[in-house]
Amino acid sequence: MENESATPITATPTSKIITVKTDVIAVEIDLQGGSIQNLDLLRYPVEKDNAIVNKVRTMFGLPTLEKNDTPIRLLNGNPGKIFIAQSGLIAGSGAAAAPDHHSVFSSQQDAYDLQPGQDTLSVPLSWTDNNGLVVNKIFVFTRGSYTIGLEQSVNNSSSTPWSARQYSQLLKLPVKEEKSGGMLTGMRAFDGGVVYTDKEKYQKVDFDDMVEENLDVASQGGWAAMIQHYFASAWIPPADQENHFYTKYLKSGQYVIGSYSPAVTVEPGKTSSFASHLFVGPKIQPIMEKVAPGLELTVDYGVLTFIGKPIYWLLNKIHNITGNWGFAIIGVTCCIKLLFFPLSQSSFRSMANMRKVQPRLKELQERFADDRPRFNTEMMALYKKEKVNPLGGCLPILVQIPVFMSLYWVLGETVEFRHAPFMLWIQDLSIKDPFYILPVIMGITMKIQQGLNPAPVDPVQAKIMKMFPLVFTIFFLFFPAGLVLYWVINNTLSITQQTYITKQINKTA
Repeated sequence: MENESATPITATPTSKIITVKTDVIAVEIDLQGGSIQNLDLLRYPVEKDNAIVNKVRTMFGLPTLEKNDTPIRLLNGNPGKIFIAQSGLIAGSGAAAAPDHHSVFSSQQDAYDLQPGQDTLSVPLSWTDNNGLVVNKIFVFTRGSYTIGLEQSVNNSSSTPWSARQYSQLLKLPVKEEKSGGMLTGMRAFDGGVVYTDKEKYQKVDFDDMVEENLDVASQGGWAAMIQHYFASAWIPPADQENHFYTKYLKSGQYVIGSYSPAVTVEPGKTSSFASHLFVGPKIQPIMEKVAPGLELTVDYGVLTFIGKPIYWLLNKIHNITGNWGFAIIGVTCCIKLLFFPLSQSSFRSMANMRKVQPRLKELQERFADDRPRFNTEMMALYKKEKVNPLGGCLPILVQIPVFMSLYWVLGETVEFRHAPFMLWIQDLSIKDPFYILPVIMGITMKIQQGLNPAPVDPVQAKIMKMFPLVFTIFFLFFPAGLVLYWVINNTLSITQQTYITKQINKTA
């Protein structure tokens, strides 16, 4: 791939900008290169206002919290935050010049707006040389879509054949953004490049890899992207041709990822065209699955993806019924409890039986206070006689840890939970509870559940266990409200189940 395609570009004082607006995005295209240098996601504000929180703050004489409700700017032409979608043509050996992302195009309008009742909007740019070559660069926007079509039509009116390749690339200057969404946010958000090919499938390429080595791989179909927390930008060339994918690190500190097509020859008096698509938007899996194969994999649930994917699928199905992601979490919690019901049943019976033998354990402890080995021997004999498994209550907790972690990744990486309201003061399930009410309730339910379990025989262990509800409450203060909601519902269902089982065992005693 020629180096010219990977050189940076920024708007110059002589650059002319045209604007495009649909129902979901607002775009600025620089006529110098026909590059998309700014793209705003109109349905995704930077921050969401919480009217209930502000009302409570006003009641206590506190100032209201000002939120930045401007749309998220995903592509950015700001020199300090460069993230631009570039495209162009590279002339073949001996062919006349071709318009790349440095060339100046013309446009018949300065602004294009998708009108009510209009489903698609075409934005044509034109470039002409002195040899009779005309290139029309046409962007096609669709209502409700984050996918932008691109066609570069070449009309060769010269007297000689002309050949070129099309390239499409993303140029980015990484910016360290402030993390949001609670504790451990950084563990779930990959910021870097991704290439999807027919052989290697989904392949992450972080910025350090781009510095060390330039990627150059051929594939039938495929796509190249830059991804970040919640959002993705991807160039998708035609699936029926062999594309070459590449990465580059520029001396300016900027990074490039993109693809180029096979060479196409246009005979004199003939017309030919190049096509590609650009996806720039939220990582909503059902939408991305329809855009390109494997694009939904940009939603990364880490090493527990095999658990996270089914959890997301179930959450999405329940949300389609309830229309509320908070109730979807409650529904999934109930489903998980049903799945582990037999295991929990066995565990709670074991703990109830442990509670029954607790007085006899205390007697053994007092009798053999000075003979620890004898006490351990007698204790195990008692467990064996009463058919009690002292570790039986631990298994359900251990089994739920991967589910808990998977749900954490799902809540943290799934854009649908961003700014998703539940009810009352919980207006964003992806961030911490603003009043810390849910964590306190979680701590209370944990304390109640602890009271249903047999106390450890060891006094030191008993004191440590008593501290657990307080420690976990403090720990959960900074977790996403959706995750705490899951834990509250899970604890409540466990308390109900354990209380019922304990009563049944006591009746038969």
